[in-house]
Amino acid sequence: MKKNINWTNLLNKEKQKFYFKKLINKINTDIISGKIIYPKKQNIFYVFKVTNFKNLKVVILGQDPYHEKNQANGLAFSVMPNIKIPASLKNIYKSLKFDIPNFKIPKHGYLLNWAKQGVMLLNTVLTVEKGLANSHNNIGWEKFTNNVINIISNNSKNIVFLLWGKKAKKKIKFINNKKHYILYTSHPSPYSAHKGFLYCKHFSKTNKYLIDHKYDPIDWNLNFI
Repeated sequence: MKKNINWTNLLNKEKQKFYFKKLINKINTDIISGKIIYPKKQNIFYVFKVTNFKNLKVVILGQDPYHEKNQANGLAFSVMPNIKIPASLKNIYKSLKFDIPNFKIPKHGYLLNWAKQGVMLLNTVLTVEKGLANSHNNIGWEKFTNNVINIISNNSKNIVFLLWGKKAKKKIKFINNKKHYILYTSHPSPYSAHKGFLYCKHFSKTNKYLIDHKYDPIDWNLNFI
């Protein structure tokens, strides 16, 4: 059984901690100084607004948000419907097409439908400076997402964790592998997708595990928003 985790309460507790205050202060200072930070401030914690802990089945772990204009929306790998599909997401769709027989590659990159089904699209770092990939590494986000993963692991069971990329793989130590199912492969970016991601079959493996544990599988199709 999942314990009743309220993401708002979790965030409020984290906000009281020194590291978190320092983290948010840095982001605010950067914005005041004229730096452009993605995603927009109101969307930094969007993943917690659209993912209900009670319905949580899958956690997809990425790295840091997209760093080009209008891309990052607070859900890992996702963009808004009117935004050009980024290369990493194109590779996710290619992997899905290889893996899921009835998957149809959509014309948009908005992954909200996955979140509604219990897929948490979480980056290990939640912000980035415009045009500078990895620019907000080691300012505190890793500690925050460590805590989030640890809370999920401790307060639920039979969650599928999909760890994509080296940074995501570091989260393994915060997951109880006796209670949960962990799958790891390379990041879907054009630089590393060919190192395992494209043919990893994480999506069918996820659904098999969910069905085996009496949960509804994920409908990976995104033909509707």
